[in-house]
Formats: sequence, C-alpha cells, structure tokens
Amino acid sequence: MIEERSFQFSLDIIKVVKDLKDNNEYIFANQLLRSSTSIGANVAEAGAGQSKKDFVAKMAIASKEARETRYWLRLINEAQLSNLELSEYLNEIDQIIKILTKIVKTSQTNI
Repeated sequence: MIEERSFQFSLDIIKVVKDLKDNNEYIFANQLLRSSTSIGANVAEAGAGQSKKDFVAKMAIASKEARETRYWLRLINEAQLSNLELSEYLNEIDQIIKILTKIVKTSQTNI
C-alpha cells in the first residue's frame, strides 16, 4: 500500500536527515525532510479526497514531491554530504515514483 510505503520511507529518511545535521548540512537536511515527508502527507490527503479530481491532484503533488526528494538524495549522494550509503533510499524513491505515476495515469484515465 502506497500510504504505508511512503510513511515508512519518511521514517527512514529521518536517519539521513539526522546524519546531515550531524555534518552541519542543515539546508540539505531541511529540504530533504520537507519534500520526503510531503509525499506521504499528500498520499494520506488523497485518501480523503472530495472527488476523483481531488484524489488525482493530491497524488500528482505526491509524485512531484517524490521527484524532488530523488533530486535532493542524488545531490547529497554525489556531493558526498552524508556518511550513509544512500543507494537503498534512491532505489526506494524510484519505486515510489513508479507507483505514484501509475496511480496518477490510471486515475486520470478513469475520470
């Protein structure tokens, strides 16, 4: 279920954020925390959507936030700002993006 998966991803990202803050990388930590937790928040809101269009809109926002999260993770990884191995997180965000893209495309077709 995408809601649980995105929630778990947010929990996992908190470890990266803590590591970034330990390395005094506060700006990157805050950007990553904001975008990664927004994924699950928008998925949760979509579940309570007032219409199919509202559902699609919230899922599309979640998809955009997931893409932004992938950007920050790639940047942090390439710049070697974290002491953690980030490939696991990058793989998971790629899977979340695929799921959200499929949900949005399928839902748009069904409207």
